[in-house]
Amino acid sequence: MIDLQSPPEPEQTPTLQAEGFEPEVQDREDQAFSSVSTDLASTDLPTEAPPEEESEEEFVTEYPEEPDDRRVEEPKDADEPTDGQAPTTGSEDSPAEGFVRTTPALPRVIALANQKGGVGKTTTTVNLGAALADLGYRVLLIDLDPQGNATTGLGINHHDLDVTIYNVLLQDVNLDECVEPTEVKGLFIAPASLDLAGSEIELVTAFSRESKLKRALDEVIDDYDYVLIDCPPSLGLLTVNALVAATEVMVPIQCEYYALEGLGQLTRNVDLIRRNLNASLEILNIVLVMYDGRTKLGEQVSDEVRGHYGSRVCRVVIPRNVRLSEAPGFGQPITTFDPSSRGAVAYKELAREVSGVS
Repeated sequence: MIDLQSPPEPEQTPTLQAEGFEPEVQDREDQAFSSVSTDLASTDLPTEAPPEEESEEEFVTEYPEEPDDRRVEEPKDADEPTDGQAPTTGSEDSPAEGFVRTTPALPRVIALANQKGGVGKTTTTVNLGAALADLGYRVLLIDLDPQGNATTGLGINHHDLDVTIYNVLLQDVNLDECVEPTEVKGLFIAPASLDLAGSEIELVTAFSRESKLKRALDEVIDDYDYVLIDCPPSLGLLTVNALVAATEVMVPIQCEYYALEGLGQLTRNVDLIRRNLNASLEILNIVLVMYDGRTKLGEQVSDEVRGHYGSRVCRVVIPRNVRLSEAPGFGQPITTFDPSSRGAVAYKELAREVSGVS
């Protein structure tokens, strides 16, 4: 009989492996292991890499708040001081510092620039110049805008002129030869003409084209206390000439959303001029114009500009005023057209703030 409880197969398999196959398999395994061990021994493996990766992950996880702390500390100088906090002396962006404490010495050459049109550059140039003249300063306005609005706004017809600022820039005429007096005592103007419209192209091939105005102005600068340059609404060669000749920049900003878009671009261009052509150039005055306190937008724009630029923003705000729009039609600044209007009072206060007169 066959014993069903003791099957022969399991006993024969280990016997066959032990008798005929196990030494060969073992030899092959030993040879393969020896080959792999030799290869590993001859290869420089970055054994320290895994611990370093783990340590970096642990560092990021362990100190997640460090960047936030740095971001909180950086803008402290530009923010307005909280209640009871004294302003920091010497911080140029401190809103509470007061711009009149850093009034530059005379003579001052101020370029009124903003590449956006219709923001009040010409209105501010004419009326600020007239208000400064009323304070007893000798003021020269330079009209670099081909539209010539500053010229006509002071009652001068450019068609009757033989020499304008165009001749000064392109024909090397002395600046004194084109200066015209105005009805305001102490206020003079270098008028513009329609010929300026083509001067951008003509200046491209001119020698030392960026400093044409500066060289002309250097010959007469000692005759004036203030020189105000009305720039065109662009960032072309005429504006570059104004920024090279100026010692500071005044930026009129209309209290509307679109006016803010060009301010950053203008700031970058002023930085380029300062690094390459005029190391002393700086934006010292930002003037809020056409302000309407009845709208929420006017307050928002004002708060945003003041929060970012601090004491560079003038304390005086120019309101939206109908009389300011009517004055150029009569060839007069607002200070003579309607001295008691809100616009005239605002520009007189702005002149006192800019000049540092208390």
